[in-house]
Amino acid sequence: MAIPDRNLALELIRVTETAALAAAPWVGRGQKDLADKAAVEAMRKMINTVDMAGVVVIGEGEKDNAPMLHNGESVGNQEGPACDVAVDPIDGTSLTANGMNGAISVIALAPRGSMYDPKTSFYMNKIVTGPESAAVIDIQAPTAVNIAAVAKAKNLSISDITVVVLNRPRHDQLVKEIRECGARIRLIQDGDVAAAIETARPNTGIDLLMGIGGTPEGVITAAAMICLGGAIQGQLHIDGKSSGPILSTRDLVNSDDVFLAATGITDGELIKGIRYTSFGAVSQSIVMRGKSKTVRVIETEHYLK
Repeated sequence: MAIPDRNLALELIRVTETAALAAAPWVGRGQKDLADKAAVEAMRKMINTVDMAGVVVIGEGEKDNAPMLHNGESVGNQEGPACDVAVDPIDGTSLTANGMNGAISVIALAPRGSMYDPKTSFYMNKIVTGPESAAVIDIQAPTAVNIAAVAKAKNLSISDITVVVLNRPRHDQLVKEIRECGARIRLIQDGDVAAAIETARPNTGIDLLMGIGGTPEGVITAAAMICLGGAIQGQLHIDGKSSGPILSTRDLVNSDDVFLAATGITDGELIKGIRYTSFGAVSQSIVMRGKSKTVRVIETEHYLK
């Protein structure tokens, strides 16, 4: 069976750029469903030009009641390597609708059969960190223990550690525990894929992501961590409680031959959003490959008639 080729990396940017450009006119207009529809339709058209025999493992799926890019759908031109595909045309639909920072379009690929299929398990308790502290996190340990371990691994004081948490009532106790141990918090409204990637990128000021978010986003994050040398641990969160085995990075994506591409829709710490110009638009994307650990940040000028 053919394996993904390195040329796929730059093909994937075209997919996320197309989705981001389709979503951008909806930024700040309060219509998240219409923004998502535009991004999904644009991504689906472009993804089918990619040289791969892809199957969507992580898609819009049942959760978003999407008519396309659903789990199990065949994508690509069916002439290249057999791949598992994870897509999120907009990670941060509410951010897009409200004109807030941090919305991205993202896609990840891995060899067929290597991505964890969450099926109908939509939520996961997660902890994510970068390469310096990848070996010291333990999702079963108390919050303060994890923060202290990360601080020690990064040679920082606890007061210098910043933890990203989704701003949800379910995280009230977690937020209290983080503050009690002396660390700082950055609350986000949505978009935990970009925030998770920030934990493993230099000069973002983010050290950890903790709390309950989407399971599909957890799988995409695992692909990013393989490329960046970071780590994610997760446990499915069903009916209000965490249950089942602890899932490591390799449980979620079991291959080094992974690719991830993301394009900014709105500005964020990771990448800039779409900017309109007199000739069209400018996009910024990040693309990474697990096997070579290559990371590229690419700015593209788009001529729009």
